[in-house]
Amino acid sequence: MMADMSFQARPFAFDRVFAIAEPDLSGSASELALRLAAAEAQIEALRADHVAMLAVARAEAFEAGLHEARQERDAALLSAADALQAGLEEIEERHGAVLDGLAQDAAEVALAAADLLAGHAVAVAPVQTIDHAIARVLAQIARGQEVVIRVNPDLVGDVEARIADRQSRDRRRLALVVVEDVTLPPGDAQITWDSGGVVLDAAARRAAVLAELAPLLGA
Repeated sequence: MMADMSFQARPFAFDRVFAIAEPDLSGSASELALRLAAAEAQIEALRADHVAMLAVARAEAFEAGLHEARQERDAALLSAADALQAGLEEIEERHGAVLDGLAQDAAEVALAAADLLAGHAVAVAPVQTIDHAIARVLAQIARGQEVVIRVNPDLVGDVEARIADRQSRDRRRLALVVVEDVTLPPGDAQITWDSGGVVLDAAARRAAVLAELAPLLGA
C-alpha cells in the first residue's frame, strides 16, 4: 500500500525578520532616571548575590578539602603509629632474645669455670689441691690428732712426699696417715679425723654449680 504523499513541501523563510522589543522611553527625564537607577540597583543586587554565592561555594569547597585533608592526615598518623608499635615490639623481642642469649652465655662461662675449678685437682695440680685441704684441716683441729687421708693409689707417693715436706717444717709431729682407695678418682680425696671430715669431690662440686646455673642454662 502506498504511503499518503498529499502534503506539500514549502521553502523555509530565511528572510523573516524577528522584531526586537524597543525600550520604553516614555515619560519624563526624571522618571527615566529613576527607572535607570532602579535597574542599576537591581544589577548591583544581582552582582552582590553572585559574589555571595561564590564566597559560599568557595567556603564549602575549602571546608570539604580541609575535611578530606584531615582524614588523610589521621589515616597517615594511624598507619605511622601502627608501624612504630610494630617496630617497638620487634625491638623488644630482639632485646629480650639478646638478654636471654647473654644470660645463657654467662651461665655457660660460669659452668666452664666450675669445670676448670672442679677439675683442677686432676688437670693442673692434684697433689697441691689435696695438700691445701690438709693445711686447712690442720688449722682447725688440735695438734697431735690423727688425720687419715684417702687418695687414689696413683697419688699416694706424691701425697706422702708433701706430708714429709710439711713435717720437715713443723717442730711437732704431725699424725697424718695416707691410705690407698681405688674407689676415688685421681684428684679426689677423703680426709677424716675423730670429730669430722672433708671430702674433695670434683664431680659433686660441678653438680652443685650446675644445679645453681640450671635455670639460666635451660635445656
